[in-house]
Amino acid sequence: QVQLVESGGGLVQAGGSLRLSCAASGRTISLYTMGWFRQAPGKEREFVAAISWRSESTSYSDSVKGRFTISRDNAKNTVYLQMNSLKPEDTAVYYCARGSRALSKVSADFGSWGQGTQVTVSS
Repeated sequence: QVQLVESGGGLVQAGGSLRLSCAASGRTISLYTMGWFRQAPGKEREFVAAISWRSESTSYSDSVKGRFTISRDNAKNTVYLQMNSLKPEDTAVYYCARGSRALSKVSADFGSWGQGTQVTVSS
């Protein structure tokens, strides 16, 4: 089993930036799509971004496109989410997840999840 641990969340003012990290242990993530999802209070979990196993393809939700960047370092078994120009509506718990070989935006395609890190953006 792979264990995923997110870090880097916190409180930031609107317009600010944060960089989330997701460190994997137990199993490699290098052969799998990795994704970030988020869940705001009272809302369903939603897709944020995903990256293919060799980083040749990425996918973003419309709400974060142009502001967030997903990347990975397979040698470090780590995935990142750089978040710029943050907005109050980005406030949520952010989850890292390991998918399959295929790039996907569907949470059901991701079988391993971290416990999440809180991101709060104040106006």
